[in-house]
Amino acid sequence: MAYDIDMIKKVYSHMAERVNTAREVVGKPLTLSEKILYSHLWDGQATEAYKRGKDYVEFSPDRIACQDATAQMALLQFMQAGKKKVAVPTTVHCDHLIQAKMGAAIDLQSANKSSSEVFDFLESVSNKYGIGFWKPGAGIIHQVVLENYAFPGGMMIGTDSHTVNAGGLGMVAIGVGGADAVDVMAGMPWELKFPKLIGVKLTGKLSGWTAPKDVILKVAGILTVKGGTGAIIEYFGEGARSMSCTGKGTICNMGAEVGATTSTFGYDDSMERYLKATNREDVANAANEVREHLTGDDEVYANPEQYFDEVIEINLSELKPHLNGPFTPDLATPISEMGSKAKEHDWPINVDWGLIGSCTNSSYEDLTRAASIAKQAVDKKVKAKSDFGINPGSEQIRFTAERDGLLQIFEDLDATIFTNACGPCIGQWDRSDRKGEEKNTIVHSFNRNFSKRADGNPNTHAFVGSPEMVAAIAISGRLDFDPTRDKLMNEDGEEVMLDEPQGIELPTKGFAVEDAGYIAPKEDGSSVEVKVAEDSERLQLLTPFEPWDGKNLTGAKLLIKAHGKCTTDHISMAGPWLRYRGHLDNISNNCLIGAVNAFNMKTNFVKNQLTGEYDGVPAVQREYKKEGIPTVVVGDHNYGEGSSREHAAMEPRHLGVKVVLVKSFARIHETNLKKQGMLGLTFANENDYELIQEDDTFNFVDLEDFAPDKPLTIEIVHADGSKDTIKANHTYNAPQIEWYKHGSALNLIKKQNAA
Repeated sequence: MAYDIDMIKKVYSHMAERVNTAREVVGKPLTLSEKILYSHLWDGQATEAYKRGKDYVEFSPDRIACQDATAQMALLQFMQAGKKKVAVPTTVHCDHLIQAKMGAAIDLQSANKSSSEVFDFLESVSNKYGIGFWKPGAGIIHQVVLENYAFPGGMMIGTDSHTVNAGGLGMVAIGVGGADAVDVMAGMPWELKFPKLIGVKLTGKLSGWTAPKDVILKVAGILTVKGGTGAIIEYFGEGARSMSCTGKGTICNMGAEVGATTSTFGYDDSMERYLKATNREDVANAANEVREHLTGDDEVYANPEQYFDEVIEINLSELKPHLNGPFTPDLATPISEMGSKAKEHDWPINVDWGLIGSCTNSSYEDLTRAASIAKQAVDKKVKAKSDFGINPGSEQIRFTAERDGLLQIFEDLDATIFTNACGPCIGQWDRSDRKGEEKNTIVHSFNRNFSKRADGNPNTHAFVGSPEMVAAIAISGRLDFDPTRDKLMNEDGEEVMLDEPQGIELPTKGFAVEDAGYIAPKEDGSSVEVKVAEDSERLQLLTPFEPWDGKNLTGAKLLIKAHGKCTTDHISMAGPWLRYRGHLDNISNNCLIGAVNAFNMKTNFVKNQLTGEYDGVPAVQREYKKEGIPTVVVGDHNYGEGSSREHAAMEPRHLGVKVVLVKSFARIHETNLKKQGMLGLTFANENDYELIQEDDTFNFVDLEDFAPDKPLTIEIVHADGSKDTIKANHTYNAPQIEWYKHGSALNLIKKQNAA
């Protein structure tokens, strides 16, 4: 039986009424996304038609999921909210703090030793507040959620940007910062700007070497890393119905790389099959009773241009396999063109590693398709030229794959089977084959390939592909290998070709597992003690941020003017820094160390206006804080792209940064800044970015009149005494301005709970 089945049945019990009411209010047929959004309004029934991309709306999500790296800060914040138990079903998944190095058993043992303090904290705080706990080794959060918690028509938020993976089971699942999750845990509404809608019509059917991953690789090439910002991507058509549930999950998962709020598919037979295969026939039966409300209306899909803000059409029968990268997930290249493109750009041709897994591609079907290629290599006596690493998505996947002989096939190619965890995908990889920063190439089935992402080396060229394509390229050892036409030389000196991959959607013997890794919380956790040692370097109880004094901000110094791409990885790096995710002061020592200083094109090297000397960003900012001097960070387009990690907002806030002024924001990061009581502003005129000089001082002229839809005026004083006055836009509504006034959203929640 499914977890929280009563909650799911309750959602379905009022879905028909709420959808029908919303259809009347909106006055037209509804997309699936609209049905889910309108049926999860905080106030219940729809009373008005919301303007896409403009109106802020309060929602009531059904559940929350947190991964261990972000859960620490989220739960440290929740501990301040004054609640005895979470208000909605919530889970914590320990998947980020396990480093891939030697193999599953040794790596898991090492993680349990090195991060025992954090795991013990998360288990105890979960037990106290009624939160389900998935222990280290249980699996990657999004695969575990898909197998156990996702359900068609539901709404879920999670403290990880790839929460969107659950769209593969017909949810509206959205990545948020921990402060957003705390609101919902505390029984408060969750606010979101009503999304725009992008429809992707899929015709035809996938075949041969083309996989579901290639759909989103193609979409990423079309939309770019910011083309989906503020929008839900809804997939539909015969092509959508022809794909497996986990294939749909892959597509939704990587929708985060185009900035989409989330992605989703309508409920269909593949989802029903998946629910039943994962022991949730009760959910399937309940969903079948409201099936018509779990997909878009027929009129919508018949005439999508009338109902979506943008429509993309892809013929799956004509879609070719792709590799995307390096350094950005939207640089899409058909595999047939990779050879010439690599030569043109001087990308290293030899491939050192092929990595299969991550929350994007670690399902049973993914492993079978990759294993079908690996088995051919073994049978045809082709020795793999690259190293192999495999991360199964969950203990259930791993156990079943081992039972069915899939893991042995990879091991026959000398692959390393890593823990059921994120591993190299998030930089948790102790890569022993390279030292220093040598130029090299890896291929993987992950979702992100930013510079330094996997191994910390800025010269590692990482390319994203499907598991079967990664397997083929790793076996060949060459980036320019096209398995649809190229041959390989085997150990007998014979030329052989790899046959097309063969996959198994669901295990014919069913899924199996001995210990899935789940620990249920106590019904009454009031007696559970949560301990945080005062001298801990991993965990630190939080001190509330100071509220705004109501005055204009003056005399603020420029901390850094970031050049080009500045993702959350640049603002708050992962990798070895993951160990400090529960200790705000310690992790703040990585604040903006990856951002490129526009004045010298170096990282972690900025001018201290107090001394005239150059130093690391955190060191300079701590000097400003010590002297009580406010500071401003200036950035380019899509600032804060990438992970949902709120540390990228909390660290500057903790160190005394008051304002982030950029050309444009990634959605989650902008919200995180607001939640932490910072000013997140955009240039009214993008060209004003060029006016910012290294020794600038900022005076806010009319912050005292901070109000919705009213731009702010900033006087910029340059070192020579000259001045420029610019306008800065913002998207704060009245409640969000209250967050700013109180110093953070959490401060406001505490005040309301105490009232």
